[in-house]
This record gives sequence, C-alpha cells and structure tokens, in this order.
Amino acid sequence: MDPILVEVTRAARVESAHRGAVVVLDAAGAVAFSAGDIDQAVYPRSAVKALLALPMVETGAADRLGLTEAEIAFACSSHNGEAFHVAAAQSMLRKAGRDETVLECGSHWPGYEPAAYALAATGAKPSALHNNCSGKHSGFICLACDRGDDPTGYVKPDHPTMRQITAALADMSSATLDDRNIAVDGCSIPTYAIPLRALALAFARFGAGQGMSADRARAAARIRAAVAAHPEMVAGTGRFDTRLMTELGARVFVKSGAEGVFCGAIPELGLGIAVKCDDGAGRAAQLVTAAMIERFLPGNAGPTPVLAELARPRLTNWNGIHVGDIRPSDALTAN
Repeated sequence: MDPILVEVTRAARVESAHRGAVVVLDAAGAVAFSAGDIDQAVYPRSAVKALLALPMVETGAADRLGLTEAEIAFACSSHNGEAFHVAAAQSMLRKAGRDETVLECGSHWPGYEPAAYALAATGAKPSALHNNCSGKHSGFICLACDRGDDPTGYVKPDHPTMRQITAALADMSSATLDDRNIAVDGCSIPTYAIPLRALALAFARFGAGQGMSADRARAAARIRAAVAAHPEMVAGTGRFDTRLMTELGARVFVKSGAEGVFCGAIPELGLGIAVKCDDGAGRAAQLVTAAMIERFLPGNAGPTPVLAELARPRLTNWNGIHVGDIRPSDALTAN
C-alpha cells in the first residue's frame, strides 16, 4: 500500500489523508527521492501535454504557421476557458486554415466560474473552444495541416499525426505505448498507462535537454521558455500551475493531469517529478509537487512566498477563519 503523502487537519486533528506515490529522478534515471510504488503504471492524461507539443515545434510547423510564443505555451494547456484562451485557440486554428468545427475535443462550460458566468450572461453556449484541452487540440491540428494530413479523425491512435505525437511521448519516456496500455482520454485522444518512474524520466529529459536529438532538445527549451513567459496560457487565473510558474519562471515547469497526477521538471538540476495520489485528489498532488520543488530547488533565501503557500495551504471557512491546514506527511519530509 502506498504511504500517506498528505494530511488535512482541522484544529489539532487529522481529518483526512491522501496516499500516493512520488518520484524525483535525473535524466540518467538516478532516483533522488521516492515514496510509494513508483513503478505503477498510471494514465498521465493532461500532465504530458508539453511532451505532446514537441513535434509541432521540432518539425518547424509552429514557425511555418507563425505561431506566437503564447500560442506555443497554449498548446500545453489545461485552461480555464477565459476570453484570452478562447482567442488563442481561434488564432491557432485560423493560422492552420481551419476553424472550431475541426476540433474533436467536445464542448463544456469554462472551468473558471467568472468565465462561465460571463459566457452565460451573453446567452451563448460553450463550444469546443472552451474545452480545457482546446489548446492541445489546436496544436495537433496545426501539426496535421503542416504535415499535409487531413485533420479529420486526428484523435484516433492510427491517424498519422497522432502516431507522430505518440512516438514522441514513447521516445521521451522510454515506455512502450500500444494496445496493451491504451485508453481514451476525456478529450477523446489516446492516453497510455505509463509507470511513474518513466514519466519522471521524460520530464527530467525535457528539462535537461538530454536523451533526445538536438532538434528535440531545442524544441523542449523553446516550449519551457514559452511557458515561463506566458504561464497564464497553461492554466489561468488562480490556478496552481500558473501561480507557481509566474513566481519561479523558467526555474520550474509543472503541469497538472487528472485523477491526482502531476508532472514537472527543475531544469537547472536536470530533475523530473511525477506524482500520483491514489484517490485522485488534485489538492494532494499539487501539494506533493510543491513540496518536491521546495525540497530540491536551490536558493539561499528559503522558499518563495507562493511556493511556501502552495506547499502548505491554509484552510479557511466562509468567514475567512483559519480552521486547518493541508500539510506534507512524514513520508515527504523525511531525509
């Protein structure tokens, strides 16, 4: 059984606890820290979007279509559906000579309540542009159109564009991705069960620029720089990913997945991070990710304010009264 990684307190008592696994390792595969079963295979879902964006950049498609750095960052996003996110998806599709009708991710209301309220106030309905995965899908369509592929059916595992994207993920993680570990993601693309250790390796490589071709290393560096310059594109107002990368810039890369998965990199150390909380709790996966960055990120000034807050969030009630905390367990703080 995986250890408890996160405890949720109310007054002096532990009210809830989250079990899971976490691994931090370098691009050679050497483990710097681990807890729990790091060889368990998990569906990384949205946590690997930056890796899926690599072909769009390394092939030159992004440049040939005139994508901005903000749009490259947006291709890695699980966004709030704010107006600037919708505009970015429209712009990317327009540059590919397409419109929203080509998106195959499905529609849902913006996850960010103010954006959803603003859309509802106009009397409009949400479209695929508001889907939190529309940035990734717009990137796939850009790649398909640049390749000369018909983008129809691009979400299918046997579509030529998707095969190229899947091959990049397999190369980065050194994992076998085939019919034995395939499933369908919420946005209809393939998702593959990959061991946590392999996910951390992929992000160590992504951050360090090691274990890949020169073109891919340049693409990874460009994606990291784009995200550091435009962290609002990756998630949005108030979100963990955006807040942490706004504060720390290019020193870190983090990306949320679904069901308690989080991945990240500390480029200056060449370290990759992969987290899975067994109960699927996003709040716990975020804290574990912040705690690992706090543990390893060099700096003599101690934790930065946002990082310290994200690594030990305070719980307040509707009157703003401090009633408890979310804190790392002994399994995370042990030397």
